[in-house]
Amino acid sequence: MSTGQHYVTVRPATGEDLDDLQALARRTIDACYRAFLGDEAVDWFIGSGASDAHVRNHLERGGVHCLVNQEGRIIGFSILDGPTIDLMMVDPDHHRRGLGRLLLQHAEAALLAQHSTIRLESFAENIAANSFYEACGWLHGNRLTDQGPVKIEYIKNGTGG
Repeated sequence: MSTGQHYVTVRPATGEDLDDLQALARRTIDACYRAFLGDEAVDWFIGSGASDAHVRNHLERGGVHCLVNQEGRIIGFSILDGPTIDLMMVDPDHHRRGLGRLLLQHAEAALLAQHSTIRLESFAENIAANSFYEACGWLHGNRLTDQGPVKIEYIKNGTGG
């Protein structure tokens, strides 16, 4: 895949990627989640090891895909779980370059090959991510208020809506 002058690939993650994936998740959460979750929640999530455990648990089960630049460095990843995009992150140093869109398109194609309707969840206060998903054709679904911060469910089906 080419994004302007940058060449990237998406490949399945391996056990050797664990440290890089966990570090990328921590950096992204630290840089991007404070504005809508607050410092205390972000510091807890990173400091408690919950972020690292989430990545490790999914890597062990499969469904983790790495976005890799031409130097072989992981600059983003997605976690696919059943019909759900469980998590998608792009290194904050690589935002606004079309990489999130490429990673999302890859995840959509992989899931729509197996499921007629796919879903993802996003924090209600994460305006940038929500605008991105909507611009990519995801439909606003239910507000999820079961536990923790309010989330929004987004859905997409094989016909694009």
